[in-house]
Amino acid sequence: MAKEHHIYGKLTEIIPERNVMLDEPLKNHTYTHLGGKADYLVRPETYEQVQEVVRLANRENMPFTLLGNGSNLIVKDGGIRGIVMNLQNLTSIEIENQTIVAQSGARIIDVSQKALSHKLTGLEFACGIPGSVGGALFMNAGAYGGEVKDVLTSTKVVDREGNLLSLTADQLDLDYRTSNIPDKGYIVLEATFTLEEGNYDEIKAVMDDLTYKRESKQPLEYPSCGSVFKRPPGYFAGKLIQDSELQGKQIGGAQVSLKHAGFIVNKDNASAKEYIDLIHFVQNTVREKFGVSLEREVKIIGEDPK
Repeated sequence: MAKEHHIYGKLTEIIPERNVMLDEPLKNHTYTHLGGKADYLVRPETYEQVQEVVRLANRENMPFTLLGNGSNLIVKDGGIRGIVMNLQNLTSIEIENQTIVAQSGARIIDVSQKALSHKLTGLEFACGIPGSVGGALFMNAGAYGGEVKDVLTSTKVVDREGNLLSLTADQLDLDYRTSNIPDKGYIVLEATFTLEEGNYDEIKAVMDDLTYKRESKQPLEYPSCGSVFKRPPGYFAGKLIQDSELQGKQIGGAQVSLKHAGFIVNKDNASAKEYIDLIHFVQNTVREKFGVSLEREVKIIGEDPK
């Protein structure tokens, strides 16, 4: 307990007390509504606070986890030890000419809408991606033929030692749904996108079409992590799952969506274990039927209950 009070006191010296939470249920902070408790959940308001929390974790030899906005993520039922950081307070989006600088906690959907309002084209593909800017860089998010690396020019990150770095897009090794951000342990603070001038009506028409496709095909009425699997070369994950007759398959409260087979939804108060077990069941079934290995796009973190 003394250790807890010591760390809590140190955190509240860095971050306003309202943004430091003890034993916070992470199901309140994930799109799947899954996950046990974080020992400490912190929500910095400045880049300096991010740096200081990282340095504190290093000094105290405490585990440190960046949560993002919890969209493409499953947190296990045992929760996460140590310090968990959420960047939802870093949401600024600024535009100058054809350049947008967006902080990592801003929703990439909101950045695409801001681009539209300034008649800038290039981010239309992002109008239906639920993640944050930081998460979009983390996994080089994409949809409908576009991806982050097409428009990203630079970023500011904090490294594992708490240093602030300015990097070019090329330094992130962006590829299909991957980057070097997790391997390097970077915390994305902001991203700079360079777009092109376009016609407002044409940009809006594309975004309206993509929004319709998303809303008509995706099971947005239930909590989910979005697309569970990466697209296997030469196939579509959803089609393979559908052809395996797995739509509607349920383990506990987790279900393979009847609307889109590439989604697993939290239909009825699922546990993280049920959700993860269903992912494994789908992977095993598709491998047995078609000899294709489905690789997870969603990230799984945290501990199993003790």
